[in-house]
Amino acid sequence: MALEKIEFDTDEGFGHKARIGLIVLETDQTVEAEMRQIRIPGVDWYHSRIPNDSEVTPSTLTDMKQRLPVAASLLPKEFAFDAIGYCCTSAATLIGEEAVAGAIQDSHPGVACSNPITAAVAAFQALEVSRISVLTPYTAEVTAPIISFFNNSGLEVEKVASFLEPSDYVVARISEDSVAAGVRDLANSDCEAVFVSCTSLRSFGIVAALEQELGKPIVSSNLAISWHLLRLAGVEDSFNEFSQLFMKQL
Repeated sequence: MALEKIEFDTDEGFGHKARIGLIVLETDQTVEAEMRQIRIPGVDWYHSRIPNDSEVTPSTLTDMKQRLPVAASLLPKEFAFDAIGYCCTSAATLIGEEAVAGAIQDSHPGVACSNPITAAVAAFQALEVSRISVLTPYTAEVTAPIISFFNNSGLEVEKVASFLEPSDYVVARISEDSVAAGVRDLANSDCEAVFVSCTSLRSFGIVAALEQELGKPIVSSNLAISWHLLRLAGVEDSFNEFSQLFMKQL
């Protein structure tokens, strides 16, 4: 029996408005689940995983530097990404913004890049705040470089608190109620906004209500990098379902 050829048309497919790449930690259980909640017609998110140790220490974080180019290369060039983000706040801080961007652009030259700590600084600039408090899940030695980064970026850190949990698997199970309680405590300081650091910490379900309750912007790692990547990709849609940040442009 002869195989009959059927004629077909093509269209723009998924992601015709923007294709955004994410490099997600092997141990992360939160980024993809939260990003899926952002539904903008024509915008799609594509993920690559990077091997990492579940114990979060300065050494295990910086070990990812050599793996970044390989993880970035797994995002196909043919997709013509509009923006790509490395989804690890603490590792991006330790490896450095330029090194992260360089590793991504080895495979995707000219593509706009971000990471959560760079995105957070851009978010606070867009929100026009300069005094922040910071909630992390990390040990003191992992938290300290993040605070230094903010201070060196022109932000004043008023108060810092941490769950002091080194396991990324456990961090992903910290309840949103616990995160909310930490934010409330930090918001009592003389800060204008609160940053919730770590892409494994869940926050999308609580931030909008907390902002209403506390009268201050709340920015998490995942809120910051998703907003920043959308804006870098030229997506200007505004909505306040998750956070007032998404009402802001770059």
